[in-house]
Amino acid sequence: MNNFNELLLAVMLLTCLMMAVSSRLLHCIRIVAVQGIILGLLPLTLASAQGGDHSIFMASVNLLLKGIILPYLLYTAMCKAQIKRELEPVIGYSLSAVIVLLMAIFSFFVADKLGMPSGSVRIASIAIPASFTLVMTGLFVVIARKKALTQVIGFLVFENGITLFGAAAMREHPWIVELGILLDVLVLVFIMGIAVNQINRAFSHIDSDQLNQLDDMPEKEEVR
Repeated sequence: MNNFNELLLAVMLLTCLMMAVSSRLLHCIRIVAVQGIILGLLPLTLASAQGGDHSIFMASVNLLLKGIILPYLLYTAMCKAQIKRELEPVIGYSLSAVIVLLMAIFSFFVADKLGMPSGSVRIASIAIPASFTLVMTGLFVVIARKKALTQVIGFLVFENGITLFGAAAMREHPWIVELGILLDVLVLVFIMGIAVNQINRAFSHIDSDQLNQLDDMPEKEEVR
């Protein structure tokens, strides 16, 4: 079981790198779906490895919401907004891959300095830095990408990192906290899906970076 857990966590780290180099929104949505499926399996496998009870309810919630519902909502928003690619990111994809690799290395360095939770130290030594990598990758995507929908995906990756940390380090009733976070994410996707659709109807693009150029001040000639 330990080997299977390590394989899942390795795939989770790989998804961070894939997210950094992917320009197609559909690929990013599929990556988030894969993360959701892994997060649906980890509460069961980690609990077994640490000698705890199987958290079937938590696994079902993660699998249903993170692996199916949220990716479907993102796909629907993408289709309604009629966008497929992130064409002009703030940071290029090659440099993004290097940054994510450096963040992963930094996460393992920080996790090595922290005390591991009781139980399987071998699993925790991978799960905790993997969760840190997810959190930083999500924040990086929010900052380094311009499309509003891509930034929503980055937020979901960030929340997946929090969920992974909870599955690895929290022992007593983590599902109560997770339900509140999942509800916030669900509402966020609904709101952002509507916002993206409305922005696409009003403007020829949904580049959030262009919002910085909005100006309510009239021109000098108009004032005169």
